[in-house]
Amino acid sequence: MTTSIQGTASQRHRAAPAVLVLEDGRIFRGRAYGAVGVTFGEAVFSTGMTGYQETLTDPSYHRQVVVMTAPHVGNTGVNDEDPESKQIWVAGYVVRDPARVPSNWRSRRSLDEELRGQGVVGISGIDTRALTRHLRERGAMRVGIFSGNALPDEGTMLAEVRQAPEMKGADLSAEVATKEAYVVPAIGEKRFTVAAVDLGIKGMTPHRMAERGIEVHVLPATATAEDVYAVDPDGVFFSNGPGDPATADHPVSVMQAVLDRGTPLFGICFGNQILGRALGFGTYKLKYGHRGINQPVQDRTTGKVEVTAHNHGFAVDAPLDKVSDTPYGRAEVSHVCLNDNVVEGLRLLDRPAFSVQYHPEAAAGPHDAAYLFDRFTSLMNTVLMEGQRA
Repeated sequence: MTTSIQGTASQRHRAAPAVLVLEDGRIFRGRAYGAVGVTFGEAVFSTGMTGYQETLTDPSYHRQVVVMTAPHVGNTGVNDEDPESKQIWVAGYVVRDPARVPSNWRSRRSLDEELRGQGVVGISGIDTRALTRHLRERGAMRVGIFSGNALPDEGTMLAEVRQAPEMKGADLSAEVATKEAYVVPAIGEKRFTVAAVDLGIKGMTPHRMAERGIEVHVLPATATAEDVYAVDPDGVFFSNGPGDPATADHPVSVMQAVLDRGTPLFGICFGNQILGRALGFGTYKLKYGHRGINQPVQDRTTGKVEVTAHNHGFAVDAPLDKVSDTPYGRAEVSHVCLNDNVVEGLRLLDRPAFSVQYHPEAAAGPHDAAYLFDRFTSLMNTVLMEGQRA
């Protein structure tokens, strides 16, 4: 929840005091960055040293206040080519040393101007290293940013933070997903048709599929199984998105219908958690989550280690040491995070379905996991060829 006051005098705006208040009572004082006003959300940190524009426009960050661990943010300004969606989704933004002057040939405006233009309340000039260490030790928690020349007293600010909604139990996908279906055409010769259920999809995801000759029909989060099969798909994709997967009963039921029909299926991030639930596994909230573009993951099917982009605060509770029996056949954990052994991927052994917890489209990088889109096309090709032989 954000309430912002647009500044008109840039110099006066930057001088406005700002306070960050965590729900456990810790307080950081700095300067306003972006819009002046009040905002609330879940405090999380991102370890990426670049790609801040993609982070800000990732719908998975809806209702989260993002703390950047890199000390200097805004160096390359903001361009019109890199957004992952039509707006900034973060509830608030926290940086240590914002760039005073952006320097990049594609820059159209400063990051501060973009935040103000979209009403995103932020804070700068605080010790983000200390804040990150605090969140690692205490866990992600609710937070408020208050800025302006007439700030409430500390007790009032803390009380307001503690009244804000928690991320656990939040059902948010429909708030960020498209309301109307649309098509991303294949680039070059069309090879396949994919129905993509938008739970908070990033723009680069259908683009990566289009590069491989896939015509992508992006459907709202409320799409039914009938809507999915109305496009006659060769494969079905479930996207990333915000919120608690324990609330996602509708996407789970749609995915189970896809599994029943044996259509090739690929899910990422929230889609991985949906597959976990569809198979009968539980999900749980991580202490502080994985966010950034430098997370090491092992593909257990090949033994290779990838550097990957993450943005998730929940994970699938599935056994790492055995193949599990599910209503849809045998399943195994295909990928695991090497930092903490969190499940980072699932695959079915008896049906054409797999998922990963991270982001293989990876704008602004890394691109180690791009092969997963090729794995999806190979899966669709195999099923298509088997159908023709039958």
